[in-house]
Amino acid sequence: MRFVDEYRAPEAVMQLLERLRDRARRLDYTPARPLRIMEVCGGHTHAIFKFGLDQLLPENIEFIHGPGCPVCVLPMGRIDACVEIASRPEVIFCTFGDAIRVPGKNGSLLAAKSRGADVRMVYSPMDALKLAEANPDRKVVFFGLGFETTMPATAVTLEQARARNLTNFFFFCQHITLGPTLRSLLEQPDNSIDAFLAPGHVSMVTGTAAYGFIADEFQRPLVVAGFEPLDLLQGVMMLVEQKIAACSRVENQYRRVVPDNGNPLAQQAIARVFTVEGESEWRGLGVIAHSGVRLSDAFRRFDAETHFQLCPQQTYDDPRARCGEVLTGRCKPHQCPLFGQTCNPQTAFGALMVSSEGACAAWYHYRAQECEV
Repeated sequence: MRFVDEYRAPEAVMQLLERLRDRARRLDYTPARPLRIMEVCGGHTHAIFKFGLDQLLPENIEFIHGPGCPVCVLPMGRIDACVEIASRPEVIFCTFGDAIRVPGKNGSLLAAKSRGADVRMVYSPMDALKLAEANPDRKVVFFGLGFETTMPATAVTLEQARARNLTNFFFFCQHITLGPTLRSLLEQPDNSIDAFLAPGHVSMVTGTAAYGFIADEFQRPLVVAGFEPLDLLQGVMMLVEQKIAACSRVENQYRRVVPDNGNPLAQQAIARVFTVEGESEWRGLGVIAHSGVRLSDAFRRFDAETHFQLCPQQTYDDPRARCGEVLTGRCKPHQCPLFGQTCNPQTAFGALMVSSEGACAAWYHYRAQECEV
């Protein structure tokens, strides 16, 4: 198969589903206690709902949603810090579209913009760099977030800023790493995760070896999968075959995009600019060890938090929201009491409803008619 349409061909999908149903009969799982596969990536979640794959699976297989949406796990305190910076008259504050709408305790960046802050949506960190060059009398701050997928672009931009000797360009770092979060989930004694579909985009950078601990230490099968219907179903089939064989290993379904060793050039760029260490707070999940990322000493002068002398912001998670339970697969979005009423795409209460990759946004868009909202 070479073209996207071929990965969506209805005949091929139905044939694979028939094979999957046949193999699923050999699983030691029932509709009452199905094989629970966590799709880690928000892109997977939306593809699953868009194509209705969750409704086509055998009754003894279930998708549960994971924390692989960086906007969804933004703590309120980090948003409040961004709002504080953006509200300064000398600042042009830049970030991606989804992040602008994420609410903090003191409102969102979009609300700050409505109050007069110069907040701008950009499509890449290089857009922010160009703004800094075009506005030498302003301080341009880029709010960078995301997993290893987006870190190389930020790294290259910061190297360009240093090469051009820009003194008015700053970076607010909210990059985080995925592996420690998956470890944290599996270390929770009440987790019900039986297997993982791992994200293709992150894996394209990191390679597949980054997930080895999941199979080796926790005996959970993991398959790196693409984003089309046949990709996802083939990934599920590969997990089912591992379960039937009573083995746990890391496999790569998405070989047309993901090399097993990842992207060495991207990895080198990350290593030059960032230090992956320390802890980081995740919205709804708390503090996760070894998931934090900071600028290396050579690039510390671009750090916005240091430059603006910010104090750590206390975080707030409203107890009414079940964001953390959704992110860890403990409940479905529509089981949250705020879903659809207090929290909807127009008046989002939580980040999972804001992000285009959020599980709650996917449920609202594709399944709202099935829920009492």
